[in-house]
Amino acid sequence: MNLYCCQFDISWEAKQANFEKVRKLLECKLPVPGSLLVLPEMAFTGFSMNVALVTQDAPGSIEFFLADLAKRFGIYLVAGLATQAPNGRGENKAVFVMSDGHIEGTYQKVHLFSPGGENLYFQPGDTISKFYWQGGCVVPLICYDLRFPELFRSALPLGAELYVIIANWPGPREDHWVTLLRARAIENQAFVAGVNRCGRDPQYEYSGRSLIIGPDGRILAEAGRSEEIVWADIDWDVVRKYRTQFPVLADRHTCHLQRIGN
Repeated sequence: MNLYCCQFDISWEAKQANFEKVRKLLECKLPVPGSLLVLPEMAFTGFSMNVALVTQDAPGSIEFFLADLAKRFGIYLVAGLATQAPNGRGENKAVFVMSDGHIEGTYQKVHLFSPGGENLYFQPGDTISKFYWQGGCVVPLICYDLRFPELFRSALPLGAELYVIIANWPGPREDHWVTLLRARAIENQAFVAGVNRCGRDPQYEYSGRSLIIGPDGRILAEAGRSEEIVWADIDWDVVRKYRTQFPVLADRHTCHLQRIGN
């Protein structure tokens, strides 16, 4: 099965322009039917804190675009978007769409990026989500979540075999992005796909470097710093055999904290 990472320079708060950009990228590199295509965090607006603006749209237009894209190419999709909660705060989400256009579910970002003020405008989720693609278990996470390994560990009992991290990860911390993606793959013995944006917005510059990593930490595909789609073949037997042959996860133990001294 093919996994595609679509990395592009997100036009700031301009949904229609981003719809067109994604269409053109896919027309240049037609995905194989049945594949999984992943787009970045808040893929159609950029990492904007203007909740009212980025969530104001014709009802379901982003979902309609994704459903149409899935049906047109016969592919599965994970993409980032923003919605608005009844209390007016934003919800930074990953949506997963089946190849028939059906929206299977969403994941709401648990760890909000307080250095960028995200916690002031958005509200965190509190649930890990999963979906199945071609017989394997996929867990989507979002950007800053990458810095919290306990979230990835919490997904293992769900059967996680592929973690998909969609992001707007700034260029100055590019080394962190690459290192942490490889670490999450190695420690959980799982495939990891990190899909970042490139270009810049009014606040940050982004270096791209989208990656697909195998359960042993080996880089299977890597994007540069410009718009492109990279892909790798995903074989679930690779994860399952690796976990059996090198059963690190079976040796985990829970430790209890003990206070020493006064």
